Amino acid sequence: MRNYLKHYINGEWVESTGNETEDVFNPATEEVIGTISMGTKEDLDRAVQAARDAFPTFSQTTKEERIELLENIAAEYEARKEEIIETITDELGSPLSISESVHYMMGYNHFSQAAESLKDISFMEDRGGHTVMKESIGVSGLITPWNFPTNQISTKIASAFAAGSPVVAKPAELTPFAAIILTEIFDKVGVPKGAFNLVNGSGAVIGDGISSHPDIDFVSFTGSGAVGSKIMKNASENIKNVALELGGKSPLVVLEDADPEKAARAAITHIATNTGQVCSAATRVLVPSSMKESFEEAVKNVLPEFPVGDPHDQNNHIGPLISKKQWDTVQSYIEKGTEEGATILVGGTGKPDGLETGYYAKPTVFTDVKNDMVIAQEEIFGPVTTIITYDSIDEAIEIANETIYGLAGYVVGNDPETLKKVSTGIRAGRIKINDAEADFAAPFGGFKQSGIGREWGDYGIEEYLEEKTILGFPS
Repeated sequence: MRNYLKHYINGEWVESTGNETEDVFNPATEEVIGTISMGTKEDLDRAVQAARDAFPTFSQTTKEERIELLENIAAEYEARKEEIIETITDELGSPLSISESVHYMMGYNHFSQAAESLKDISFMEDRGGHTVMKESIGVSGLITPWNFPTNQISTKIASAFAAGSPVVAKPAELTPFAAIILTEIFDKVGVPKGAFNLVNGSGAVIGDGISSHPDIDFVSFTGSGAVGSKIMKNASENIKNVALELGGKSPLVVLEDADPEKAARAAITHIATNTGQVCSAATRVLVPSSMKESFEEAVKNVLPEFPVGDPHDQNNHIGPLISKKQWDTVQSYIEKGTEEGATILVGGTGKPDGLETGYYAKPTVFTDVKNDMVIAQEEIFGPVTTIITYDSIDEAIEIANETIYGLAGYVVGNDPETLKKVSTGIRAGRIKINDAEADFAAPFGGFKQSGIGREWGDYGIEEYLEEKTILGFPS
């Protein structure tokens, strides 16, 4: 059992001012695996004050000192590798292979990339006899989601530290333990007192408290559009900057010359990885009408490559959903798709055979889907995708863009000119062509209602900096 009934404030683990606690469950077993303290407004105020007290010194550390700090964090993170992998598997239900190759590696890459990106950032620039400086934005409040316990919190913290911004962080109540390990790492490598503070708690108390706190200068949030909207409203009361990474309903456009099996494997990978609980997942698969039957057959052939089951079994690729609430949500969308007239190609409602314990859902692919259906427009956040047909490239681009979201897009095919046309035509923040590798120095963020701002690499660091112009600066 992991019992963490303290918060990390001003370089120390301290008791909460309240008595409320919350159990944390393993979604694969439905058993309690630990308990956290639910922070209070007073706990948050103490954390914010610690960060404000740290700001004058931490913001003036040299670039070289912050690079060394990030490199030390990356090294200690690597030393805790096995524990991080096990923890994510237990609290999220992520299969061990995914916990290692995706969750662990993304956290590590963000810290190491921030150190590298920081080396090339200039904090003072001569502009025609005047000077433009970049300095820390101030105290940053970070609110992170449950679906990637290391990814989002690591990119935010790494960027904040690189910019010299003290942090108050609130991880998700459903998956808090990876963030606690990160806190132990920061403590061990000597992050200055007050530069990092962790307060566990609810969105209603700690999340709202961060976004509305007058002494927090910047809020970075990853999560749902509804909560993002509320954060913007709260932040507007004292004109603080916000960065929001929100939802998505990303298209995967399969070109006429694509190999159906390769395209089907790409489509299934998106709903299999992290059990489809990914904001940038491709959940609208656009295929040429002429390829519909061959693509559907390929989907049925490829699906067995992604077995569902016990996340501690190295052979399994899909684990459970995070909670009973999320399982119910996914089931309701599958039912809705059937009601709307879509056809279930594979999957459906209920749990996979032999998996009665745990929040497991059947990987489900709908075909005969129209882009105005609820299942094609709303973020399901589970192992569910939709097949939509098109008759021309222009129509494919039009369908791809007919959504309130714009986080990501994907294109599978061979012809260079068509690949260029589709990838540049999709209105989204990140487009992936075929098997292009991830680049942790490239900006990540969305268009439209998928968010505001960019994370990762130097773009992420810039979010935590303010520009100051000094006219007549002495040479």
